[in-house]
Formats: sequence, structure tokens, C-alpha cells
Amino acid sequence: MDAFLVSTTSVAIAEIGDKTQLLALLLAARFSNRTAIILGIFIATLLNHFLATLFGEWVISYLSPNIAQLLVGLSFIIIGLWILIPDKPDKEDSRFYRYGPLLATTVLFFVAEIGDKTQVATVFLAAKYQQLTPVLAGTTIGMLLANVPVVLMGHMGSKKLPLKWIRLVCAILFGFIGVITLIKI
Repeated sequence: MDAFLVSTTSVAIAEIGDKTQLLALLLAARFSNRTAIILGIFIATLLNHFLATLFGEWVISYLSPNIAQLLVGLSFIIIGLWILIPDKPDKEDSRFYRYGPLLATTVLFFVAEIGDKTQVATVFLAAKYQQLTPVLAGTTIGMLLANVPVVLMGHMGSKKLPLKWIRLVCAILFGFIGVITLIKI
């Protein structure tokens, strides 16, 4: 249950103000079919984070337990620091818009998530817990918890969130997980 809860919480918080959340806002402004956008986010996240969890579990299997725990602990601290840097949206790639909201969202979200802090966090959550299903379910739900309200409400709430404070709390959360992991070595 820890793997699921930590994965859900970590990714949901890390996603706030992230470039993929900005992409969700852009897609909501572009397309009126909110259901297709949400389904596209779900499909893209599930595929992307499935690959990330497999990669995390694969990499960790080649390391000694102490080295693995050291790397995982340090990675959480680094991700916490990375979160403090505000994201800016990538250049808009409108060539996918002609395929409709579902395919456009799925492709754009999958690509935007590659190398993103939430994908990197998913790799390290999978390495830490070595429980594919709870980590995958947690990170996917975390992405949906952060992005579905953005799709449904559009611009209404995006300007009112105290992103600076949210990033700080998230950075502290990741740093705390990293320190706890390092203490257990």
C-alpha cells in the first residue's frame, strides 16, 4: 500500500505546474471534448509509466541493495531540487491536432512525458518499491488527479494556485523520501 500511496501523492504533487499539466490546459483550450482529452492523458500516462516502471525495476536488479538504495535516495533529493525550477510549455506542435483530441492528446502527452520529472520519479519509485502494479497505478492516478481538474476547469483555477509554495512543499516531500531512503542504508 505504501508504494501506491507514495506514488500517487508524489506524482500528483510533482505534476502541479509541470509542462504536461500546461499541455493539458492547452489541449482543453483547443478541443471541446474533455472526455477524449482525459482518456488520452490516461492512455499516454499508462503506456509511458509502464515503460518507466519496467525500466526502474530492470535497472535496480543489476545493482547491489546498498548501491541501489543510495542511488534511489539521492535521486529523490535531486528530483526535489528539480521541482523547484518552474516548467515552461514546450513549443506547440499542432500537426497532431488534425487527428482529433484523443489521438492528439495521447501522442503529445506521451512524448511530453519522456524525460519529464514525473517520468523520472516513476522510474525511481519503481526502483525503490519494486512493485510494478502499485507504482504504475499510483503514478497514473497521480497524473490524473493533477490533470483532470485542469482539463475540466481550463483557465479558471490555473492562475489562482500558489505554484511557488506547491513546488516548495513537493520539493520537501521528495527530499524527505530521499533522506528516509538514505537513512535506511
